[in-house]
Amino acid sequence: MTATSKIEMAPVILFDLDGTLVDSAVDLLNALNVIVQQTGKSALTLAELRPVVSKGARAMLAVAFPDLSEEQRLHYLQPFLDCYQRAVAQYSTAFADVETVLSSIEASGSRWGIVTNKPHYLAKEVVHSMGWTHRSAVLIGGDSLPRKKPDPDQLFHACELLAVQASDCVYVGDDERDVLAAKHAGMKSIAVLWGYREAHDDPKNWQADVMCNTPLDLLGSGVLLK
Repeated sequence: MTATSKIEMAPVILFDLDGTLVDSAVDLLNALNVIVQQTGKSALTLAELRPVVSKGARAMLAVAFPDLSEEQRLHYLQPFLDCYQRAVAQYSTAFADVETVLSSIEASGSRWGIVTNKPHYLAKEVVHSMGWTHRSAVLIGGDSLPRKKPDPDQLFHACELLAVQASDCVYVGDDERDVLAAKHAGMKSIAVLWGYREAHDDPKNWQADVMCNTPLDLLGSGVLLK
């Protein structure tokens, strides 16, 4: 399927950001290692950090500082985010063929947007670096509302801003929280398998409507179609 193929899709397709549209692991690793090395610890490897990237900053800090309590790790949260903001998308890239998927959605006349647990100010910079600021119909961050995924509030808010019903939307993500949020919102869900997850995470247990191995599989999944 080409980027200009005319197919009828669901009116709105919403995506998670990190691990679904964008591979941001290296930039997050570099930022976290600034903090890690300031404490005298050895730098983390990408293999150590990558599996938990989709679970957010607190999960990444738990990998970096397993000997500290959650409360103690929170001391490093804002410094970590500040380091990340200074080089928020230096090495981040869209996953292979994501652009083809987004262009196909646009060519069909449907809209797409982003709902992420990443703080909005950081997500906005990543989206801008990808050239998607004026293409993404909506961007909801993890701090846009009091509650975030797996609660459905962000997805409902996206629907409200886009003036669509949740039942007319599909949500695509690489973490169980994405699937749960979609289910709670009454949306169809797609679990993508190219993102970030720990060895014990089994996407089959998430019970998404569809699982996709590659971005191009999204276009043939059936769930995106009307």
